[in-house]
This record gives sequence, structure tokens and C-alpha cells, in this order.
Amino acid sequence: MDSPLEDEITSINAIYAPETLYQLSPTTIYILHIPSGDISISLRLDFPKDYPDAPPSILGTQSVGDNLPKGTGQEIVEVTRTILANVYSPGSPCIYDLVEELLSKLPDLVPATTAETTAQPQDAARSGGPVSSTTTEASGADAHQQSSSSEQVSLGEQPPWVLSEVVTEKKSVFVARAARVESIEQAKECLHHLLSTDKKVAKATHNITAWRIRGPNDTAFQDCDDDGETAAGGRLLHLLQLMDVWDVMVVVTRWYGGVQLGPDRFRIINSTARDAVVRGGFVKESGKGGKDAGGKKGVKK
Repeated sequence: MDSPLEDEITSINAIYAPETLYQLSPTTIYILHIPSGDISISLRLDFPKDYPDAPPSILGTQSVGDNLPKGTGQEIVEVTRTILANVYSPGSPCIYDLVEELLSKLPDLVPATTAETTAQPQDAARSGGPVSSTTTEASGADAHQQSSSSEQVSLGEQPPWVLSEVVTEKKSVFVARAARVESIEQAKECLHHLLSTDKKVAKATHNITAWRIRGPNDTAFQDCDDDGETAAGGRLLHLLQLMDVWDVMVVVTRWYGGVQLGPDRFRIINSTARDAVVRGGFVKESGKGGKDAGGKKGVKK
């Protein structure tokens, strides 16, 4: 049974690391492990049944690492409660904003750490060529021009795709592409160009898509397509909403390897999508410009 909280857990664990947020069954209490490599602290959160219409409660710490000075855990709890009061909006998931805001304050709370840098993904150059020398098994997923020159003219220029790292899991291969788009027509043209010029992508088992576009007068357009991977498109769109990215299209391509992955496929789809979005520089920096018209805060690169 899907719920807004379950979708958020899937997205949070794809953005950071598995079990960043998990449930203490069979209670309503969840453990949020702060995703910083330099400190070890987990918080206990109580989610009401009607979340996100009602906010979660910060109960206290679940665990505090030995490297933290005495009293730091309680200080982090108090700061987290203050952040939650600021970022929560009835009806909207808030854990992503909560974590990002908390990570930005960790260096002040624990000066010896470098949590802000270790919690963020590495930037990478835009690339349309081979993704990595260590992923030669799936190098066929790179974009290649397959059409004739006359077809290229009719299709227009190659979209400025930014590729994620290729992920192989139990013989299934995943790769994500992200590109800047400014209209629904442009998003459709980018997808059409990709499927028309890359035979390997066109023959893939699934090409899951999602886009968010902000039109004139703050008109918002967003849509997604599962392409046969049930519920994957909605989860991908939810990830883009959590990351608060606009004017971006993401395509996650999967070549099925014959072994069912279960819920892991959603984690991989979202993690590759996030990789492409971050590599493309489509996320905003936190604390530089405040909230946008949609009321969500930007995230740090």
C-alpha cells in the first residue's frame, strides 16, 4: 500500500543512503539517521497517521556517536525542532527540506565536522560520452547518433543531456538523463529525439520520464510516464518535487536483466535520476534566495 510517507521514505533513501529513514515496526516511530559522514547521530520521529496533513514530532535522539561533545545531541534535537516548525507546510512532505536545512547548520553545531561537504554528492562535468571507465559493461547506454544526416535535420539538435553513472543490479542496467526544458513541447521533442536516434535506448525495457516546467505567470506544468514500470513515473516526479527542481526533464532507462528487483528498482531509478540532476547543476543552493514562489527551499549542490 502506497502512501505519501512511503513515497517520501523511498525518495529520501534514494537521495542519501539506504535506511536514512526507516520505521521501528510496528510503531509509528521512525529513525532518521543524519546523512553526514563525520558525525553519527540518529533522531526519533513520530509520524501521525494523517501525515503530511499533520507534522511529525521530533521525540529525541536514538543514538549519538562517541565523537560528539556532551550535550550536542540535545542541541541538535532543539535545532531540528525549530527547523521543522519553519519548513513544514500542511499537506506537503517536509523531511527532505528538514534534512537539507539541518545539514547546513551542522558545521555551526559541531565545528570539527565537515558535514556540509561530505553529505553532498560530487559535482561532475556535463558529459554525453562514456559515463565511466569502470562501467564498460553498460557503456552501450551512452548516447550515439543512429540516424542519417537528413533525419538529424528534421529532428533538430541533440538535446543537452547530462548522464548519470550507469548502475548494474542483478543484470538489469539503469542510466538516467537530465536536460533543461522550457516547455511541454520541448520536453516531448527531447524524448522523441532520444528514442529516434539511440536504438539501444529505444529498445530498452522501460524509459521512465518526468518533467517540471514553470511557464509564464508562474504557471506550473508537471507530468510523468511509467512506460510500463508501474508507479515509477510518479515516484520519479515526487523526487523532482522534493529536490525542488524546475524546467528539467529526466529520463531513466532500464534494460531488464531477467531477475526481478522488487522495491530496489525504485531506489535505483531515483538514485540515478538524482545523480543526473545534480551533475547537470539543476539544483539550487540553499540559503541563497530563500523560498521560491512554490514555497519550497532550494538545495545545495
